[in-house]
Amino acid sequence: MPEHKVKGEGAAPAPGAKAPAFTLPRDGDGTVSLADFAGRMLVLYFYPRADTSGCTKEAIDFTRHKAAFSRAGAEILGVSADPVPAQDAFKAKHKLSIALASDEKHRMLEAYGVWQEKSMYGRKFFGVVRTTFLIGPDQRIAKVWPRVSVDGHAEAVLAAIKAL
Repeated sequence: MPEHKVKGEGAAPAPGAKAPAFTLPRDGDGTVSLADFAGRMLVLYFYPRADTSGCTKEAIDFTRHKAAFSRAGAEILGVSADPVPAQDAFKAKHKLSIALASDEKHRMLEAYGVWQEKSMYGRKFFGVVRTTFLIGPDQRIAKVWPRVSVDGHAEAVLAAIKAL
């Protein structure tokens, strides 16, 4: 099992905590911030790298269920450390309809506790640990899915929203 250590102070905010504010560059130019979602639920999911197999499957699953999330009163935002041009290419290649944001400086990734030291094949490096937060209309963390397994994840998040 891979080893994970959190960089800096950033432990993941727990349910009930105020979601850390952010403003990030997003796909298609412009910015996206937590304030943009005030009064609505936000599925904020963090993924390691655009256009890799697991990240692609996760993004396609969230895109496939986007209308159902919308009907349930939730928006979806994917965030990684990839630059905006990589996000744009990823979105176009896979016809994704969900919003993607870029945190190349890792400030938001650290605030949410997902920028962590990983160990794979004896090599240590920092990267994004796949994690999803459900942020309520009050901008507090409603639920956290740490170390996400991609298969069935979008459906599990949708079911949790419907159960609220």
